[in-house]
Amino acid sequence: MKTTTNRREWLKRGVLTTAGVMVAPYLTHGAFSSESLLLDANGNVPYTPFFKEYLPNAFKEPVEVMAKLNANENPYGPSPMAVDAIKKYAPKGNRYAWKELYNLMDKVALHEGVKQENIMMGPGSSDLLEKTAMVFFQKGGNIVSADPAYMSLIKVAQATGAEWKPVKLKDDWSHDLAGMEAAIDSDTKLVYICNPNNPTGSMTEHAELLDFCSRVSEKVPVFVDEAYLGFLEDGAKKSMVSLINEGKNVIIARTFSKIQGMAGIRVGYVVAQPETLGIIQKITRGGMGISLPSVHAAMASMDDIPFQDKSRKLNKECREYVYENLKRMGFDYVPSSTSFIIFPIEMEGKPFLEKMTAEGVGVRAFEIFDKNWCRVSMGTMEEMKLFTAALEKVLV
Repeated sequence: MKTTTNRREWLKRGVLTTAGVMVAPYLTHGAFSSESLLLDANGNVPYTPFFKEYLPNAFKEPVEVMAKLNANENPYGPSPMAVDAIKKYAPKGNRYAWKELYNLMDKVALHEGVKQENIMMGPGSSDLLEKTAMVFFQKGGNIVSADPAYMSLIKVAQATGAEWKPVKLKDDWSHDLAGMEAAIDSDTKLVYICNPNNPTGSMTEHAELLDFCSRVSEKVPVFVDEAYLGFLEDGAKKSMVSLINEGKNVIIARTFSKIQGMAGIRVGYVVAQPETLGIIQKITRGGMGISLPSVHAAMASMDDIPFQDKSRKLNKECREYVYENLKRMGFDYVPSSTSFIIFPIEMEGKPFLEKMTAEGVGVRAFEIFDKNWCRVSMGTMEEMKLFTAALEKVLV
């Protein structure tokens, strides 16, 4: 049996306490906050037969959150240069950022090695994923993606009227590119790939993905979400953005929320062919949602390479620490190319979330391929020590 609950009502019930910060990330899988969440009989979200997310119960009494590790937020950001820019330009927050936005687009285009006409800005990459879905699926059709996958674009596509054609990840957690290509039919409007993938943290091999995107984009647009690519030391070499200058119909999403630590400041962009962006911009305007201080913060953050290097280094150190402790406690894990790790647990997800939350640690829990999994974001080293101590208390 499946039930529905209104997102807004659940927000009111679950987020008005301190423990609510544990609940809020579960409401971000689509643009339509008033849409109903489809829940199973146990109050969880079933995405596919392979992929379900456990939802925590709202605590009646406030719980002190000491380690919020459930939203893949960079604990070190924003860059000090970005903070200075916000302070400087906040008094000009009464102005629209038209000229400044074009300056940012020029800077992004130069960084990506493309033309300004290939860039569309937005308040975070999820906003641009969702706007793409709303435009592409106005008249139905289907979307092909991995299973499991990041659900933002997919859930909005479904809400708009699309059919989702999920293709199970391979045993090594990479995308089944052959299976995805076989799933494409005459009604397919878009292929969506998140690489590195969320929620698994896994990476699909660059040469194989480049070949796939190059060929398949001749038949149907391919959207590649590269939100976490910045955590790789050679991330720029693993991007699909080179296909833009080859004229391929690919869309690449990037965000300032992850490696640049600007999740609350809301800046992201897509790189695509001008004709593709024209289809999206005929109906919606991505850059309109970015404030003037945010634009200046983004430009300043792009210049702060030492901050990005520091974030990447500390994120890697925390990943290695968690790997070591998971091994010590007898847990397997999926090697991650991101700012989070998933690993299987023997406890059902809902009580696991409740016990971890009671310890002041926020994580996510999924059922993937008939196993229960924890997904933990990388915080500071102090927060990761709180996590491993809580995990040992709850599961070991």
